[in-house]
Amino acid sequence: MAPGIDGIAGQSVLIIGGSSGIGLAAARTFDAAGARVTIVGRSAERGAAARAELGAGATFRACDAAEPASLERMVADTLAAHGRIDTLMVSPGTTRLPELLFRQSLEDIRTSLIKDLAPVLLSCRAVLPAMMAQGAGCIINVASDAGKIATPGESVIGANMAAVIQFTRGLAIEGKRNGIRANVITPSLVEGTPLTERLMAEGTFPAKLFAKARQLAHLGPTTPEDLASLALFLAGPGAARITGQAISVNGGISAA
Repeated sequence: MAPGIDGIAGQSVLIIGGSSGIGLAAARTFDAAGARVTIVGRSAERGAAARAELGAGATFRACDAAEPASLERMVADTLAAHGRIDTLMVSPGTTRLPELLFRQSLEDIRTSLIKDLAPVLLSCRAVLPAMMAQGAGCIINVASDAGKIATPGESVIGANMAAVIQFTRGLAIEGKRNGIRANVITPSLVEGTPLTERLMAEGTFPAKLFAKARQLAHLGPTTPEDLASLALFLAGPGAARITGQAISVNGGISAA
């Protein structure tokens, strides 16, 4: 583990969706900066593998963030182990590939609302009392530029992501009196994640959509490490006055 970074070293950092993709990249980055990282995911096997990459102070807790009782137990266990939660990062990903609305079943839409949107709202609510009691906290949600720009095939995904953005803004206004900051990171196409691999492998519509987006990223494709670096900054003292912001990281695909 690299030497700790001021303002990050010693932090208790809870990462929902920390066992793969963007969340795992963030876990590595916070761990290297000296934070006490708790990674959370549904798969115990994947969580154990992710935990093995991190330092001795890191832990994994199995939890379904769409289930309130599971979340409450996990937060209580984390507080019992570390005494506080300084930073919460929620990066649950999405269960849905882009698809035109008329091709999606009502059950598909319902599942998306439960599995993609609910974990963000419920996770933030679950840690809020602890952050209020300690008089400080940083919340970083991961959404998507689909919440800012209307794109064919992303009507449902975009609705979920827009909800996350607006929810985070409201949370920032509610939390500021208790020293709590809340921001949201909105990438577009992120290379090297399980979702992107699915997008490019499954079906012609998603592959064509994101192949076009990739061509527009003239500054280079976005990586999980790009987002992890931004999360580290947002959790540190340099971002002490930043709250309620939705920050795009997309390599120039758009100026969202």
